[in-house]
Amino acid sequence: MRILLGVSGGIAAYKAVLLLRLLREQGHAVRVIPTRAALEFVGAPTFEALSGEPVSTEVFDDVPGVQHVALGQHADLVIVAPATADLMARAAAGLADDLLTTTLLAARCPVVLAPAMHTEMWDHPATRANVATLRGRGVHVIEPASGRLTGKDTGPGRLPDPEEIAREALSLVDPALVGPVGAQPVETPTSASSADGEHLDLAGRRVVVSAGGTREAIDPVRFIGNRSSGRQGVALAQAAAARGAVVTLVAANLAADVTDQVLSGPRPCSVVQVESTAELREAVRAAGAEADVVVMAAAVADFRPAATPDAKIKKVPGQGPAPIELVENPDILAELAHERLRADQVVVGFAAETGDATGSVLDHGRAKARRKGADLIAVNAVGSGRGFGTESNEVTILDGAGDVVGLASGTKREVADALWDAVAKLLP
Repeated sequence: MRILLGVSGGIAAYKAVLLLRLLREQGHAVRVIPTRAALEFVGAPTFEALSGEPVSTEVFDDVPGVQHVALGQHADLVIVAPATADLMARAAAGLADDLLTTTLLAARCPVVLAPAMHTEMWDHPATRANVATLRGRGVHVIEPASGRLTGKDTGPGRLPDPEEIAREALSLVDPALVGPVGAQPVETPTSASSADGEHLDLAGRRVVVSAGGTREAIDPVRFIGNRSSGRQGVALAQAAAARGAVVTLVAANLAADVTDQVLSGPRPCSVVQVESTAELREAVRAAGAEADVVVMAAAVADFRPAATPDAKIKKVPGQGPAPIELVENPDILAELAHERLRADQVVVGFAAETGDATGSVLDHGRAKARRKGADLIAVNAVGSGRGFGTESNEVTILDGAGDVVGLASGTKREVADALWDAVAKLLP
């Protein structure tokens, strides 16, 4: 495959060298197009030696070959890593003041930008608007990783690892091209699967999964919570990542061992830590604005204290506890299902239920499915050692009308894969 690797001027440009070597080892022909600022970080001889191709930055190089147009016309894939705030601003404005931005205008193949910058720059409204503009035109902008930045700063804005960039970019052209580091491209794309046999039917999709249980503060010490460990939500996130998705996990108070599982998992997920229902709602809506699928697996508190004092509520001997007034929390799942942050978005919910005098677990699940309006609802019985905190699970998958469309049982990872099988059928 003919790949153009754009490199803009940021300290993360050194990772472009690793990405170049990785793509070449996989058998792709790679031409590097740096900006003038990029060559302040990595010299042209390095790119030329590793690519075996000439390196230029100006539109007036090789005028007879009209390379400022020809390069983009003949490429199968364009990757820009790192993509600085300046580069994305120029691309969003349609500027063509060097060879890289001119090539971006001429390219008709998939274009992937991997941003890298300080958190304040990534979060700036101008940058967010430029990213939205580019995505609206069909450019695939990878979410930056969170971690150590230049100097002592940490936060979102770190360039993802070269392996992750390559995996996500190649999957846009053909999921069968995605293989282990250093492997040759797969020659027989009869089914979308990775070298280790995992399906890649979510390749290139953006997925948001909430997990864990929210906590509502009663005072600075106490809270209203639930028994969710987050295991099922984490299993969903990791299963989606294994199937090629770009995953954001919104984690609410995960059990300690589950947190370790997320951090040490073999597939990368962006993790947003939250505490309360309000924080989870804000995080899911922010991440879900550009997601293909949102899965609400977190156990969200239905109510919160109307007021939270700044000091601990004291126990007074001989007096009973003061009453705590509760108010209703927003119904995040219903909001997502009815508003649809994206027109073609698939929304999935969970219903952790117990049977009672008014109906069975499935009866309550069906009522919730009709009320919430989500595309799918996974209903599971909880209590008496089932559901919360266990290694296994059993769910009935309902559609929005409350009709059964699937059953799944086994480990929480097996349940997760069964649910993704159902979701994949709904994706355009």
